[in-house]
Amino acid sequence: MAERIKTNLKSRKRIIFVFGIMALLLILLLFRMAWIQVVRGGEYSDMAKDQQKRDIPIAAKRGSIYDRNGEELASSATCYTLWIRPSQVRENYTGDKLTEVANRISVVLGIESDEILNLLKSDKVLVKAAKYLEKDTADKLSDLDISGLEITEDTKRFYPMKSFAANLLGSVNDEGEGRSGIEYQYNEYLSGTTGRAVIEADVNGNQLSNGNSKYYEAKDGLNVELTIDEVLQHYLENAVSTGIKKTGAERVSGIVMDPKTGEILAMATNPTFDPNDPTKPVGEDALKTYNKLSNSKKSEYLNRMWGNSLVSDVYEPGSTFKLLTSSSSLEEGLVTPDTPFYCKGYYEVSGLKIFDAERKPHGAETLTQAVGQSCNPVHMQLALNMGKNTFYKHLKLFGMTEKTGIDYPGESNPIVTDEGNVGPLELASMGFGQGIAITPMQLITAVSAIGNDGVMMKPHFVRKLTDKDGKTVVEFKPTKVRKVLSSETCEEMLNIMEQQVDKYGGRTAKMPGYRIGGKTGTSSKAVNGSYSQSKTDTSFICMAPIDNPKIVVLIVCNSPNQYFADITAIPIAKDFLTKALPYLNVKAADDLKENSEKQKNAYVPDLTNYTYKKAKEVLKEYGLKYEVRPALSEDEKKDEDLDFTIVDQYPKAGKKIDTKEIIYLYRK
Repeated sequence: MAERIKTNLKSRKRIIFVFGIMALLLILLLFRMAWIQVVRGGEYSDMAKDQQKRDIPIAAKRGSIYDRNGEELASSATCYTLWIRPSQVRENYTGDKLTEVANRISVVLGIESDEILNLLKSDKVLVKAAKYLEKDTADKLSDLDISGLEITEDTKRFYPMKSFAANLLGSVNDEGEGRSGIEYQYNEYLSGTTGRAVIEADVNGNQLSNGNSKYYEAKDGLNVELTIDEVLQHYLENAVSTGIKKTGAERVSGIVMDPKTGEILAMATNPTFDPNDPTKPVGEDALKTYNKLSNSKKSEYLNRMWGNSLVSDVYEPGSTFKLLTSSSSLEEGLVTPDTPFYCKGYYEVSGLKIFDAERKPHGAETLTQAVGQSCNPVHMQLALNMGKNTFYKHLKLFGMTEKTGIDYPGESNPIVTDEGNVGPLELASMGFGQGIAITPMQLITAVSAIGNDGVMMKPHFVRKLTDKDGKTVVEFKPTKVRKVLSSETCEEMLNIMEQQVDKYGGRTAKMPGYRIGGKTGTSSKAVNGSYSQSKTDTSFICMAPIDNPKIVVLIVCNSPNQYFADITAIPIAKDFLTKALPYLNVKAADDLKENSEKQKNAYVPDLTNYTYKKAKEVLKEYGLKYEVRPALSEDEKKDEDLDFTIVDQYPKAGKKIDTKEIIYLYRK
């Protein structure tokens, strides 16, 4: 009996002990629950909400870019982005199952599964797995029903005309922000404001029906309407593309400006690129050249290709600058178009003979003839007669000492010697366009003043900004910079420019029925502090119709395989003008056309020391016939690579002849 009582007592103690332990655990559990719910309840509640909360960006639609007539040049299309929350995926899938998830995603995206697996193993909270997805791809990803995948709507920049106006439009980066060109310059207006959707979602990312949500609406970007005319742009791009093939130049560029408003109607550069695929040069020849380069050279090539040399690069304008020197002298009353000069083939400055480009005397000539024959000695005299104070006064008036202020990124400053450091040699050289470096945009802006009654306009690319409904938000009106020349000087200069095309070095620019005025230019390229003996820049600036200019055109050929602008830059300008003038409703005058068609006389070009190939090209441009002496054999006539130096010619250069007359070219 005593033993049973003793056993029961032990059992009772055990039960009491167990119940005591359980009571203690219950008290601790209740205490913990109270701690969690009362003391830290708010904190854990916030944490739970944070886990349920999704802050999703809502992309603003980037504004479109249009030409002046409403043709769309750049737009944004809806696309989708895949985001992955790696830790959330790993909560549901591990080991082989995680690999299987990576395989399923990779099949839809068409990329390596190892790449997806690395993303799934990432320590980051959120990673971007894929962008620019089409809707059907996004739908397939959603159908996978994988927790931790999120798909957001986005936009992708699209250029429907591919390389059209690429160097002007520029491109955007991976985030859709402007990287260059108009896209960069007007990024603030184009990009708009990103919105947000703050929602509560379940573990699979699905929005909770009873959850709280807040939406902050995205504000779409404004549209940009350019001054560019899509038709003129096509004409210019085609002319430039043909020109670079014919001239073998490293680069050919062109600008077309309305002198009355400063609006840029067209601007083209070749080589160029497709902003939809900006790392690939356009054209087979350009692509072949690019593929042969080293990686470092490829980088240089791309930067040059993406840039806009017409705004961001300076060059020595050469003889095109003589238009500014001549007009300044006329404006000062120091000369008239008929003022006589005598060219000995050189001009002596500070005891140093500075020779003309061809090192041949022009003899007696007027100012008009000196511009037409591009006489360096006469333009040295003009600059020296003005003196550096007056010369620099006109440099500043023409905007040669400052940027134009055009609405485009990366405009370069001109390189002009400080007035205090200019001596007679420097002044004389600047008179014919050497020793001063400016951008092509500066040159066309200054020369355009001659076609606008002496008023220089500020160049610009954008006419207005509009909202999604087409309502004008901001309008950019033409801006006068200043009056730089009198009406009388402009009239005299227009006549001089027309004669340059009718009678002298610009003669190959003549078009039946149209009055065109212009000036050619050739300048040696500066290489390592000295002038290259082989590389040049050739250019031609012209305006039409000369009696009331509607457009000014500048063509620049960098390092062409021919020395003279009349067989490099002029044919490109003429190719453009042939199509552009009828499009602009500039009607050919019947009397001019008839006279041009009946033209029987021509001035003989100087062909001595030319190669045979080059001489043939020049004579073809002038519409003149020729024969070689000693005569070519039958085999030589068939040899397309035949070349030799012309040692003499008859008739001599400068003689007026009937176009049916034969020019004899003499070889050794």
